[in-house]
Amino acid sequence: MTRAEQPSRRSLLAVAVAAATAGAASPAAAAAGSTAGPVRTTRTAAPSKAPSRLVDNHAWTSYTDWRGGTAAGTRAVPGVRPGLAIGTPEGRTDYKDPHTGTTATWEYARWTSPVHRLAVPSTEVIPSWNARTPAGTWLQVELSGTYSDGTAAPWYVMGRWAAGDQDIRRTSVDDQSDGRSSIWTDTFSIDDAASGLRLMSYRLRLTLYRKPGTAATPTVWRLGAMGSDVPDRFTVPASTPALARELTVPRYSQEIHAGQYPEYDNGGEAWCSPTSSQMIIEYWGRKPTAAQLAWVKPEYADPQVCHAARFTFDHQYNGCGNWPFNAAYAASYKDLQGVVTRLGSLADLETLIAAGIPAITSQSFLKTELTGAGYGTAGHLMTVIGFTADGDVIANDPASPDNNAVRRVYKRREWENIWLRTKRYNASGAVVSGTGGVCYVYFPARPTAAQRTALAAVGIH
Repeated sequence: MTRAEQPSRRSLLAVAVAAATAGAASPAAAAAGSTAGPVRTTRTAAPSKAPSRLVDNHAWTSYTDWRGGTAAGTRAVPGVRPGLAIGTPEGRTDYKDPHTGTTATWEYARWTSPVHRLAVPSTEVIPSWNARTPAGTWLQVELSGTYSDGTAAPWYVMGRWAAGDQDIRRTSVDDQSDGRSSIWTDTFSIDDAASGLRLMSYRLRLTLYRKPGTAATPTVWRLGAMGSDVPDRFTVPASTPALARELTVPRYSQEIHAGQYPEYDNGGEAWCSPTSSQMIIEYWGRKPTAAQLAWVKPEYADPQVCHAARFTFDHQYNGCGNWPFNAAYAASYKDLQGVVTRLGSLADLETLIAAGIPAITSQSFLKTELTGAGYGTAGHLMTVIGFTADGDVIANDPASPDNNAVRRVYKRREWENIWLRTKRYNASGAVVSGTGGVCYVYFPARPTAAQRTALAAVGIH
């Protein structure tokens, strides 16, 4: 299949949603994953006057945070990088892995966050977490909340995750809905944003698992979520360039891996998300060890890209484009953090680049909408590494024929619109989704003062 608007279980869902809301403002949808992989669909707000803030990104990271909430068998771990671990397990449970058919018994402990009241009553909430899961351990993240009419949303599973794949297959969970909200892979979404219903607050519940009788434990350093209410929009206002700077970021092509390891989303042509993740991980000076790469066939170039695909792969979504799984993969490297958020403008990206922080952005577009790309896509990730003197976007685009071709310069006005819009027309003229500014941001566990300032300016703490 090519990169151009392939049908998938998520793009077909988007069509169904659009048809169901014909004649009214259709919910916007966010597409990610890759140029040839599954297309993910989520929904954003109906047309409305944009609030002064569109995004609320909150996280629990400190020792005080981990000592708060409700603990059932967990313990707060002090230190330079405080975390949460298993103390005395709350109990045991059996888990049948739906992707292997294997049932195993696990000890578990739970932690439930305090209620976080969203500064932005939200149509979407996307969690992310940073953790270490040694062999024999894994974790589950759940979300619940309160709607604007005072009723409660159920506990939804937002991910079952381990850094490795020897114990469980990391997975999202399909078919979760209460008729008012649903989970689309990694995203909580209000079913009918035009109704005015919003999520006003949420709690996250973290369950840590380990093999019985061992002392091993997951350690979670960061747990949070991004809530947003981005109004439907086909275009966004043009921004004024304010920065000319380019970061030196490794360049990797997903295309040179086409056909490799087809069990991970049909091979490399679908690996835009892990390829982008790997570029930034290596920008920060981290990479897999030779021992970790020993499973990759020696004739394959850039084996770390194959590694990233395997260890971001979501066995339910059947792709490598699960947003929190990519952020968690990045944070599995020493002293890195990973966050999924939405940014509001190219000015936000300029703020990050000025502080030396590249970002991975998600966008969808027709071939005619992005000069020089040479393809159209229902969802694609690329790495923004800087801006030219004219303000154009410098991106490491993994959908390139080889590593030397990865660096691209895209017209600022075209690029900001395909990234920030929430609605667009596909090649058939149908209204489909845009991503509304979704991006991944990876940064050091102990950022510099300038980096902290830049991150805080875009809502990441």
